[in-house]
Amino acid sequence: MAQLILHLVGDYLLQSGWMANNKSKSSLAAGVHALTYSLPFLILGPSLAAWLVIFVTHFFIDRYALARHVAVVKNYLAPKKHWLKRDNISQFGYCKKTPDFLAIWLLIITDNTLHLTINFLALKYL
Repeated sequence: MAQLILHLVGDYLLQSGWMANNKSKSSLAAGVHALTYSLPFLILGPSLAAWLVIFVTHFFIDRYALARHVAVVKNYLAPKKHWLKRDNISQFGYCKKTPDFLAIWLLIITDNTLHLTINFLALKYL
């Protein structure tokens, strides 16, 4: 439960508008966000390796919009006749027919799942 609360604090309460709007365009914004995100995890007393994994992976996931890439790859888990063509994939990584409100929430859920899974594994095994 503590890990989930710290994730929510770091990713939502401590993320400024500047960070949110620029983290996928600017390494500085992504770095500042990754640092402010990962600092609360020090409360748990993680190993340096675990904390660094949380910090570094958060930077890369957000800087390079990796959740969107995961969403795009998921399109290819269907039989080939259902694969989406590149020009039919929205900015959120889902089919353009998917309503934007749903696609953005699916993307947010994918992003959170990536962060929470990595954080859990780092804190448990490092």
